[in-house]
Amino acid sequence: MLELNIPEFEGPIAQRGIGIIAPFDLALERELWRWAPLEVSLHLARTPYEPVPVSLEMAELVSERRHLMAATRDVLHVEPEVVAYLCTSGSFIKGLEYERTLCDAICEAGAQHAVTTSGALVEAIEHLELSRLSVITPYDAPLTERLHAFLNEAGTEVVRSDHLGLGGGIWKVNYRTIAERIIAADDPRSEAIFVSCTNLPTYDVIAPLEQELGKPVLTANQLTIWACLGRMKLPMTGPGKWLRNVF
Repeated sequence: MLELNIPEFEGPIAQRGIGIIAPFDLALERELWRWAPLEVSLHLARTPYEPVPVSLEMAELVSERRHLMAATRDVLHVEPEVVAYLCTSGSFIKGLEYERTLCDAICEAGAQHAVTTSGALVEAIEHLELSRLSVITPYDAPLTERLHAFLNEAGTEVVRSDHLGLGGGIWKVNYRTIAERIIAADDPRSEAIFVSCTNLPTYDVIAPLEQELGKPVLTANQLTIWACLGRMKLPMTGPGKWLRNVF
């Protein structure tokens, strides 16, 4: 008869959850999971489909409070400790005050704690005491300029910026292109580089570029999970050495 008093049958490890509200076009679930420690599970809900390209209009549509509240309620049954709105543009599109209202909406819908990607960026800026950034986005110029306005409102100067001008298929951009753009956007005056958009793959380029450039390379998915783990009193996993001991 099979003996059950062996370590393999003592599991599974106690699970802790993060609820993720993703835009309808997110294609990087696998990258997102790479940031999660073994005991953390990600529970995803999506905003409703909108037949528009990546743009100011899309950012406004996917950031409606009612969509975030509905998505929060969709994941509450599995008891996440924090719920994150995983969208950079949707959380910076209307400025700092609106970002706070999105967190309030998530909590109003029942979440214990709420995070947004752009809110996590502001947290990192404050913790690392950054005042000058270089910025890379996959967006068009008007949406990129809205990010500049958000950062300026947060007291941070954008010293150099680059954008890819993509209206879709952002997850298909290869690492070489992203790395080249990050290196080109570096500036002696910038204290860190921020790579916007949760649909732009960055996981494997962060560590080598931080080593090469000697400054933080902050990316959307990295910052979102980092802020969630901080609220869960868990250490950061994955690349990003400047963020590792912040919490």
